[in-house]
Amino acid sequence: MTPGRVRIVQLPAEAIIALADGDLAGANAASPVPLSAWMVSERSVSTWRYRAVQAVETPADLPWITGVLWDDEAEVAVGQSGFHAAPDVDGMVEVGYGVDPAYRRRGYARAALEIAIMRAQDDPDVRTLRATISPDNEASLALIRQYPFVHNGEQWDEEDGLELIYELPV
Repeated sequence: MTPGRVRIVQLPAEAIIALADGDLAGANAASPVPLSAWMVSERSVSTWRYRAVQAVETPADLPWITGVLWDDEAEVAVGQSGFHAAPDVDGMVEVGYGVDPAYRRRGYARAALEIAIMRAQDDPDVRTLRATISPDNEASLALIRQYPFVHNGEQWDEEDGLELIYELPV
């Protein structure tokens, strides 16, 4: 899987709000690409709920936050990916991605991470790319360790629990 075949399609606030409500038809009406039922699964909706509030309250984050992980060749939504927000005052962005279980183990998570690395490297406002991963998420840990990220501690996330912090200067 190459980042050239896979891209992040940013969604308008209307599509994100519909996804947060579990309204796949409404989301598809506002989305530039067709969305799958996984986008309104329990795991996905929790992400969209957070992003919907963010899209309304912090519209400057909209070009950065979670979008659709899209396979151009297959013309299918295979997951979600993006950043938690626009770069903060220290130039840090945190990547987040999730792959629809029907498309796992095909290189989509790697493509999402590589797209995030490239975007972070290309933006002069970004100095650090962060990834936080549950210590139980062996697949994501194995992936992140293949890149020059540095393990910089851990944190407690109210929703996800314990997370290991990895950072990459860009």
